[in-house]
Amino acid sequence: MSKKRHLLRTLDRYILSEVSGAFFFGIAAFAVLLVAGDLLFDIADLIVEKGVSAWAVAKLFAYKLPEVIVMTLPMASLLACLLTFSRLSSQSEIVALRASGVAFQRILVPILIAGTLVSMVALAFNETLVPLSNKAADNILRFEVAKEKPTMLKEKVFLREESGGTLKRVVYIAKLRYNKGEMEDVLIQDFEKGILNRITNAKRGYWTKEGWVLRDGKVFEVKGGEKVQLLFSFDTQKMPVLFEPQKMVKVSRNPQEMSALELWEYIKLMKKQGSNLSPLWVLFHLKLALPWACVILALLGTTLGVRPHRSGHGTGLATSVFIVFLYYVLMSFFKSFGEAGHLSPLIAAWMPNLTFFAYAFRLALKANG
Repeated sequence: MSKKRHLLRTLDRYILSEVSGAFFFGIAAFAVLLVAGDLLFDIADLIVEKGVSAWAVAKLFAYKLPEVIVMTLPMASLLACLLTFSRLSSQSEIVALRASGVAFQRILVPILIAGTLVSMVALAFNETLVPLSNKAADNILRFEVAKEKPTMLKEKVFLREESGGTLKRVVYIAKLRYNKGEMEDVLIQDFEKGILNRITNAKRGYWTKEGWVLRDGKVFEVKGGEKVQLLFSFDTQKMPVLFEPQKMVKVSRNPQEMSALELWEYIKLMKKQGSNLSPLWVLFHLKLALPWACVILALLGTTLGVRPHRSGHGTGLATSVFIVFLYYVLMSFFKSFGEAGHLSPLIAAWMPNLTFFAYAFRLALKANG
């Protein structure tokens, strides 16, 4: 028994060593495809047409790279398993393992473990590094690249203020014209010891040297975190605690730039506004679902790789691109249905993963045949 266990551990190390090389090749290959298809054209336009400095372009490229790398992880997982197991199958190594009594489902164990780890890394990066790098890239585009022609209207501005790790205030502004210092549809939630205790809303506001002035608004008291009671209405009220217009643009976030945890809080705020939450819920679940495509596509690549066919790197890359294309088409399809309210956001976000997993699982069950 110990000898067999030792052989299986050796097999696991062998499979992982074979897959790892193809995995890093996949990251490089898909990163080049994504960069060449998107970033390089933008970079060339920035340098040639807009005269942006090479240093600003280099920073933009560096800040965009983490998102590109994370996007390549599911594709690289698929390609690595497809190429590795195609080679093992064509060289009859899979047949030899089956003949020695090793079931295909046992061969999958290191792939599933490695795929799960890659998915967890992708999820961690999406929650930490990617939002920060995207925000930094957006700041470069806004304040270094487009400073001659800045975007004068910022929509759905979302601000948080904390003190000692405790939430003090949340501000939502539907429209901010920061060049004029004007706001529309303002909602301010004040917290005491992390509990909501006051809500202020106003139809509009404008910036003065003394701070923000809100117009046509109401102030509500929240008791027990639930019961809301109108305190007073106002025509004009000073709000000096808010940032100046330019700083508000810099620190504001849009939902696409948020992590899943930040988006969760943003959704709770939008619920107070009576907004349509379906698109936000779909985006929230997608942020959780997409990283797990790594393990699912790794499983699919493995089961496709052991099927009778011969393919080189070129064919494997083309097959991987085609499968990833189908995955994102299916994701876009269900995403649209979820945002329109025809499907539950949870189902809309996870259905592509479930569909591809069901197909890969079916192939895995047949692989010993």
